[in-house]
Amino acid sequence: MTILVYLERYSDNAWMINRHTRAALAQRLDSMPAVALLGPRQVGKTTLAQTIAKNRPSLYLDLESDADRAKLADPEAYLAGHAAELVILDEVQRAPGLFQQLRGLIDRGRREGLRAGRFLLLGSASLDLLRQSGESLAGRISYLELGPINGFEVSPPELPSLWLRGGFPDSLLAPDDGASLRWRRDFIRTYLERDIPQLGPRIAAETLRRFWTMLAHQQSGLLNAANLARALGVDNKTIAAYLDLLVDLLLVRRLEPWHSNAGKRLVKSPRIYVRDSGLVHALLGLGTLDEVLGHPVAGASWESLVIETLIAVAPEGTRANFYRTAAGAEIDLVLTLPLGEIWAIEIKRSLAPRIERGFHQACEDLSPARRIVVYPGLEAYPTSGDITVMSLSEAAHTLTFAR
Repeated sequence: MTILVYLERYSDNAWMINRHTRAALAQRLDSMPAVALLGPRQVGKTTLAQTIAKNRPSLYLDLESDADRAKLADPEAYLAGHAAELVILDEVQRAPGLFQQLRGLIDRGRREGLRAGRFLLLGSASLDLLRQSGESLAGRISYLELGPINGFEVSPPELPSLWLRGGFPDSLLAPDDGASLRWRRDFIRTYLERDIPQLGPRIAAETLRRFWTMLAHQQSGLLNAANLARALGVDNKTIAAYLDLLVDLLLVRRLEPWHSNAGKRLVKSPRIYVRDSGLVHALLGLGTLDEVLGHPVAGASWESLVIETLIAVAPEGTRANFYRTAAGAEIDLVLTLPLGEIWAIEIKRSLAPRIERGFHQACEDLSPARRIVVYPGLEAYPTSGDITVMSLSEAAHTLTFAR
């Protein structure tokens, strides 16, 4: 079950965005004492949490607010008075010492029969946050990721706008493409100059901007740390640290290669994607759909939107990889479902997609249960080799019913 979240469009009208994560969040709050909802800033975590809060007694604290942080000067005493409420702690990475107190409150509540729905922690994903909560709240917390709005959460006519502007709500719902591009440029600048330094790493903003932009230029390409290191004048270890940071912040995806077929010479390097297509276009200075369509990144950018959408809606426990052999057999996205069924997904920007021999060869290697080509069109139709060509919306809908 999903819920409609109303997001203002800077006018008297509103869009209704169907956030797929809403149902999973409610289910986990009903079964676990603490849930961490992780995602980049401005992605809609607070909006989703406040929607949840309307349906149950709750307390919201923004830990970027001095007044709210002051209430937690003695967290055990203050929070003990709200044991019957869902306590929402926004920007929880700002209070790293809080996790140990939450553990004591959860354990005390369990003894009193309060076993679920105690705390909802909202935070920008970081290694520190995951490590702190993992050590202090092991067995007491469930993690859930909220990414930007994806292709399953908008209607097919809005998909081109989503592709161009990306899925951050303020960018997607901006009054025009120019305002959307300005928002994304400001978002990138704020992340580099304020948000990342607040999380700890001391990296020159301009250096990290160059690195992020280089990844956008090489969207969907195999990671070549040596080339990136030469271009930035740093060593490979530094490149690995930069990449780890952007991956931990859920801004970049490192898609690992399939590695279970011992009889083939498989590519071992991961593919790298800037996860939000709108950020790709902003980093490359592409402000209109025509500019994107005329740029070499168009196919790779569309590929990232499809991959992010399908991973977001896949059943919990699904493993995502790509498949590529030295001989040229290749599948853009291989999804291994929780019960072991394999889906092979090829991604095309063309309205008349041509399926290369390499995809057929790769399917012979893996014997997938489903063979799907995702394209920008609306009509689904079968083609040779048990392959079905589908729109992104239909492929995502089909995947939601998979097991």
